[in-house]
Amino acid sequence: MQQLLFAVIFSEMGLILVMLFKTPLRKLVIVGLDRVKRGRGPVMVKTVAGTVLVVLMSSVYSMTKIRRRRIDEGAVNPTDQVLMAKHLLEATLMGSSLFLALMMDRLHHYIRELRIRRKSMEAVKNQNRGLEDGKSGGLEEVKALEEETATLRTKLKQLESELETRTKEVNGAEANAVALRKQSEGFLLEYDRLLEENQNLRNQLQSLDRRLSLSGSKKNT
Repeated sequence: MQQLLFAVIFSEMGLILVMLFKTPLRKLVIVGLDRVKRGRGPVMVKTVAGTVLVVLMSSVYSMTKIRRRRIDEGAVNPTDQVLMAKHLLEATLMGSSLFLALMMDRLHHYIRELRIRRKSMEAVKNQNRGLEDGKSGGLEEVKALEEETATLRTKLKQLESELETRTKEVNGAEANAVALRKQSEGFLLEYDRLLEENQNLRNQLQSLDRRLSLSGSKKNT
């Protein structure tokens, strides 16, 4: 049992040393401990630790019993001395193994927490970089929109000026059309008047011709 405890202690010490330094072996050890802590692994570890603790308490009780018997008898028994040394060694080894297992568990927990915090910090940094990039891109978009708005305003002013000139031209054309219409109406009235005068003159000429023809006929008779 002592050889087994020594092997457990040295293996635990080796794992702790591997976990203290950043090497490829540490990743393997951490992955292995992660798998051990999943599923039935914690139950098995707690069972083994409970068994070792019970044996440790038994060794401590045996040492207390031997010490009381030595005090009661008042004599030193070589067998009790050997048993006392054996129980003391076993208790020390079991206590050391439990302590190292606890240290290994806590160290593994702290390394995982440190990794999680580093990942969260990297995520926050990346998010901040994304926000900064988004802000810079947003400023560029705002500038581009402002420039486009300025160009549209100038185009709008040009269109308004062109519309005013075209409106003036249309109004002038409408005024000319109205004047021409009035002038044409005047021409039509004048034409009607001339037609009437022409008709009157024709009627007068016809009446004169008739009179002349009548007077000529009378002279001939």
